[in-house]
Amino acid sequence: MLRTLTAIALLATAGPLFAQSSAGTELPDPNDNSNTFTIAAGVGTTPDYEGSDDQRGIPAIAVRGRVAGMSFWTSGTYLYVDVIRRPQSGIDFDFGPIVGVRLNRSGDVKDAAVDKLPELDPAIEIGAFGGVSWHGLTNPYDSLSLRVDFVADVGGAHESSLITPSITFSTPLSQHTFVSASMNLEWAGGGYADYYYSITPAEGAVAGLPAYDADGGLKHWGLSLTGVQSITGDLTGGISAFALASYKHLGGDFEDSPIVDMRGSASQWMAAIGLAYTW
Repeated sequence: MLRTLTAIALLATAGPLFAQSSAGTELPDPNDNSNTFTIAAGVGTTPDYEGSDDQRGIPAIAVRGRVAGMSFWTSGTYLYVDVIRRPQSGIDFDFGPIVGVRLNRSGDVKDAAVDKLPELDPAIEIGAFGGVSWHGLTNPYDSLSLRVDFVADVGGAHESSLITPSITFSTPLSQHTFVSASMNLEWAGGGYADYYYSITPAEGAVAGLPAYDADGGLKHWGLSLTGVQSITGDLTGGISAFALASYKHLGGDFEDSPIVDMRGSASQWMAAIGLAYTW
């Protein structure tokens, strides 16, 4: 709750802060569609598996940019490409492909009992997203976006699909500071629930866990907050520092699975810090 209130307070002051910091300086065109590229690298911490109460360190690497008016970005191990150019004014429609890999429980697990369950294969997932964005709500550079992602496993792992609606508000607080807050829900199919959260009697006997049959449904709700502070130049170019934190809470059969209820936690935290370069 504190994170949410902090995000709201920051966003409420975005317009005045941006106006004060930019007084007397020439501002970039908010509808600029010229090419840009950002690469970010740092360190992060994430649950050892989806539903674990153990954390593990990971490299945090991301890219985003725009080429020929089409935007692209990475989110974790997934790549998004928005093939619709942003218009000079009015509503901005978003649509494009998603491709990525899900590595959940595809290697060693810290928890001794869960590690005795069968190691799972990485899931190769492809899909698409669609949505709509509004700009200029509090200042010429902000964005409120509603989006729905759909991905399906095509690699023979969980052989199911996931649907993720989300809402995101992003804005600069000045020419050097940027914040973004997001909320999402995720529904997972029965194949996903069975692959990652079910336990057969034979598997349970080896791991010391009860057998469990998971069904699909609402998998989690989540919140995230991202901040960027330029070090050289401004938000349009140069070196910057970034920090992000996210929380999600598993629900339904996912929360009740023994690998979560007995050996892990429904509360899932992720955080990362690092540096980025934009040109």
